[in-house]
Amino acid sequence: MEFNCTPIGVIHTSYNTKESAPIQGAFHSDAIGTVEVAAEFAEGLLDIELFSHLILLYHFDRATDVELVRRPFLDDTPHGIFATRHPCRPSGIGLSIVKLVGREGNLLQVSGIDVLDGTPLLDIKPYVARFDCFPEASEGWFAGKKQREKPSGRE
Repeated sequence: MEFNCTPIGVIHTSYNTKESAPIQGAFHSDAIGTVEVAAEFAEGLLDIELFSHLILLYHFDRATDVELVRRPFLDDTPHGIFATRHPCRPSGIGLSIVKLVGREGNLLQVSGIDVLDGTPLLDIKPYVARFDCFPEASEGWFAGKKQREKPSGRE
């Protein structure tokens, strides 16, 4: 099965290299970026500023080889790719939850962003705590893992 997706915009950040991008935006709530929605989709932003947070879906356009089992950034033990948030995925789809700081036309200012500059934006969804937050959820192997620098040599 094949799936084609046309980007609806582009994400702009100060992160020009994989090494400079944070492991997770939640670790860097002060990281600012701009989500530029293509003009033909700008009308779809009506009422977006009523939400404090957004879910961004994007394409990991600079990820390299897919490895189904690999050592993720926050652990030195190998895990299955679907049990991680690693960018080298079969689908190439990434997800980040960001805080909406402001809107000016088709430009959304966001904080807590963790993606590379120029990343193709696939979709935006409003974050709705009633639907998207499950405090009782298990964190699996992520439980107890603290923020750390990206290990050298790992994409």
